[in-house]
Amino acid sequence: MAEDKDITCCVKACDQPLDKTYWNTQWENEQIGWDIGYAAPAIVAYMQQYPNKEARILIAGCGNAYEAEALCDMGFKHITLVDIAPKAVLLLQEKFADKPEINVVLGDFFEHEGQYDLMIEQTFFCAIPPGKRTDYAQQARKLLSDKGKIIGLLFDRRFEQQGPPFGGCPCEYKPVFNPYFEIKTMDLCTNSIKPREHQEVFIILNKKDNE
Repeated sequence: MAEDKDITCCVKACDQPLDKTYWNTQWENEQIGWDIGYAAPAIVAYMQQYPNKEARILIAGCGNAYEAEALCDMGFKHITLVDIAPKAVLLLQEKFADKPEINVVLGDFFEHEGQYDLMIEQTFFCAIPPGKRTDYAQQARKLLSDKGKIIGLLFDRRFEQQGPPFGGCPCEYKPVFNPYFEIKTMDLCTNSIKPREHQEVFIILNKKDNE
């Protein structure tokens, strides 16, 4: 785990635009190394004790959206999936054709409009350039209701290769979220999948009141 005293962001930038064309090509070529094949155990465990089955839930940059499947099995009724890649969205629309609880949207998270009670973060934050992290926090806050929150996982490690994914540590994430969210939890995840063990933090970020 990265030490908090290391406050220098040393993630490597990408030399190509991470736009719809880029991500659609990744899907067309089946270059989806971030896909673990099932819902992240930490997110499942949290949502199993989340009481409001009527909550409006957003999963941005959702990929194969295994979490959405798990949420349906738990009885959640209002789940919105947003992805910028047409190929991914087509696959999701086919996959969830018989699931009215799930709304699949082709679009850019940063341009998305709506109002949600909960946003689930799973390998989306690490897919955007670090320079857009403040935009992410601002947009998430805009999309969340007054008592809304973000829960999920962030990497707590560096990557040797040029991103994405882009890594980091809590010492970098906290200044991004602090202006917009109360950081209730940003701690080492104790139930990560084996390949990411000791390399993730679990987050619970409560939207701050208007100031």
